[in-house]
Amino acid sequence: MGVEITEPEISEAEYAEMERFVFEYLSASVEKEDDGGRMRWYPWHSAEYRHNHIRNVAELAADIAQAEGANVDVTRTAAIFHDVAKLETAQDRHAEAGARIAREYLAAQGDYPSSFVDQVCRAVENHSYQGPVTDLPLETQCLIEADLLDKVGANGTALMLLRMGYESRVHMDADEMVSRVLERGVDAAERVESQTATDIAHRRLKRVKWFREWLEDEIAGMGE
Repeated sequence: MGVEITEPEISEAEYAEMERFVFEYLSASVEKEDDGGRMRWYPWHSAEYRHNHIRNVAELAADIAQAEGANVDVTRTAAIFHDVAKLETAQDRHAEAGARIAREYLAAQGDYPSSFVDQVCRAVENHSYQGPVTDLPLETQCLIEADLLDKVGANGTALMLLRMGYESRVHMDADEMVSRVLERGVDAAERVESQTATDIAHRRLKRVKWFREWLEDEIAGMGE
């Protein structure tokens, strides 16, 4: 079971303020780069893309937490902060930096109990853990599962096809790109442990498989 925190639930207004802070932090991370932003032309490294990913993960993580009996407030708050340092810090340090930013925000912006803050920050710090997700508290597991699932399914397919344009690929490469999404989805389905996340993974995998079949049916020579 997840951690038990008996204090009042976080309001939607508080969540909205957290999201606003994170978006502004991401935007400032891009703007302060001397060259106009690290790979600013590439959508994966924009504040807009990263913030949208965070919102997707927060929604998914909250749904998984609710279904699996984890603490939704801990999980959702951690999800909102999990990539806050992504655009200013190296990949192998962004989780630790994000936990620090989350702690500073929660300490300054509200009267949150220390038990809640500690659980949130541990989840943020451990969200890049590569071992079995069951090694970690349920709230962290829900966050990791949501993070894995965001790039699977229709959203993952759209992102991969968008990437084709930035790589100057033609539409005949679409099956290769969609196959990458499918492979990523299979990997995610193998790593998630909760029944809720497993069900989401399989639903999203079906969508990708259908789309690949439609491509093969409509584009000559594809799939051969």
